[in-house]
Amino acid sequence: MPPETFVGRVESLESRVIVLEQLPEKLDALALQISQMRNEMRGEFSALRSEIRTGDEETRRVLRDEIRAGDEETRRILRDEIRAGDEETRRVLRDEIRAGDEESRRNALVLHEDVISRIALMQEGTRGETKRPGTRGDPE
Repeated sequence: MPPETFVGRVESLESRVIVLEQLPEKLDALALQISQMRNEMRGEFSALRSEIRTGDEETRRVLRDEIRAGDEETRRILRDEIRAGDEETRRVLRDEIRAGDEESRRNALVLHEDVISRIALMQEGTRGETKRPGTRGDPE
């Protein structure tokens, strides 16, 4: 490559200086764009935080309502099951008590009949015995 002439070198330097002179202007424009972007991002982040808070509050409210509804439903179901269980328990106990009463009556009747028959046997035995002298109730 042939060496550049003095004039060519000066023109090259002048064009470089022109580019360098435009650099502060371009940097200022870039700084402005960064500042605007920063402001926009700050606003967007603030809006996003607000939306998140609103969503969190709505989520909490919905969950609270669902939990309350579930609690009420659970209480209702438990009350119904307890009532049904109580009624079933009462019915079973009544049946068992009745069965026990009937068995006790049968046993009492059997014992009563047994006692009556033993008394009858004892009375027959005392009637059939001959009275011996010297026993109580005999005239001497």
